Amino acid sequence: MPPYISAFQAAYIGIEVLIALVSVPGNVLVIWAVKVNQALRDATFCFIVSLAVADVAVGALVIPLAILINIGPQTYFHTCLMVACPVLILTQSSILALLAIAVDRYLRVKIPLRYKTVVTQRRAAVAIAGCWILSLVVGLTPMFGWNNLSVVEQDWRANGSVGEPVIKCEFEKVISMEYMVYFNFFVWVLPPLLLMVLIYLEVFYLIRKQLNKKVSASSGDPQKYYGKELKIAKSLALILFLFALSWLPLHILNCITLFCPTCQKTSILIYIAIFLTHGNSAMNPIVYAFRIHKFRVTFLKIWNDHFRCQPKPPIDEDLPEEKAED
Repeated sequence: MPPYISAFQAAYIGIEVLIALVSVPGNVLVIWAVKVNQALRDATFCFIVSLAVADVAVGALVIPLAILINIGPQTYFHTCLMVACPVLILTQSSILALLAIAVDRYLRVKIPLRYKTVVTQRRAAVAIAGCWILSLVVGLTPMFGWNNLSVVEQDWRANGSVGEPVIKCEFEKVISMEYMVYFNFFVWVLPPLLLMVLIYLEVFYLIRKQLNKKVSASSGDPQKYYGKELKIAKSLALILFLFALSWLPLHILNCITLFCPTCQKTSILIYIAIFLTHGNSAMNPIVYAFRIHKFRVTFLKIWNDHFRCQPKPPIDEDLPEEKAED
C-alpha cells in the first residue's frame, strides 16, 4: 500500500470493498430471481432489473474507480474525467428507473383494467432503453466540455507546462460544481425525487380510496388486488426513501462547496456521504428479500437449488396467508 494513504483512506477502502462484496452478489441475485420466476416478469420487475444492473455496476465498476480517485494517482485530465463520469451515469440511471417504477405502479392502480394493454413488455423495454440513453447523455455531459479543464489549464500553463494537464486525479478537480449543483442536482435529481413523492402519495390515495369502496361493496377480488398493490407500493416507496436518504447528503455537501467555498467540510462527513451513496446499491436486495414475498421465496429457492443442493417445492408454493397478501 502506498505510504501516502492515510488511516482514514485505508478505512474508507476497506468499507468500500465490503459494500461491493454485498452489492454485487445481492443485485445479481435480484436479476437471477426475475430470470427464473415467471411471476416476476411484469413491467415493474423489468424496471427493478434495470435498477439492479446499475447497482451491480456500482459495486463492480464505480467503487473500484472511487477507490482509485480517493488514492489520487497522477493522470491526464481527460483520463481522470473518464474515471469520474461512470458514477454520474449510474446514479441517473437509478433515478430514472425509480421514476419508471413509480409511474408503473400509478398506472396499475389508476387504470387496472387497461394496464396490460397500455404497459406491454415492448413498451417497458423501450422505456428502459430510453432511461439508459438519457443517463448516458446526462452523465457524460462533463466529457462534452462542462468541466474544470479551463481552470486546470490556467494553473498548468502558469507553471510553464505544455500539452494536456497532468493532475492528481480527484473528483472535484475535474467535475465542475456548477454542473453538479445546477444541472445534475437541480434538474436531474431533485425534480424527479419530488415527482416520485407526489406519484406515490397519489398511488396510496387511490389504493385507500378503492379499498374503502370495495370494503363497503364486500367485493373479494378487487380487495385482494388493491391490498397487494398497497403492500408492493409501500416496499417500492421504501426503496425511494432509502435512495433519497443515501444521495441527498452528498448533494447537500456539493451545494455547500459551490455556495460557500470558505466553509470547511470534514473528511468524516465526506466519507460518510460517499458510503451512503455506494451503500444504497447494497440496500435494495435486502428490502426486496424482507418486503416482497415473490422475491423472498425465489431467493430461497435459488439458494437451496444451487448452493445447498436441496431443491424446494415450486416457487409459488408457500403459506396461503402470505400468498393472499402478495
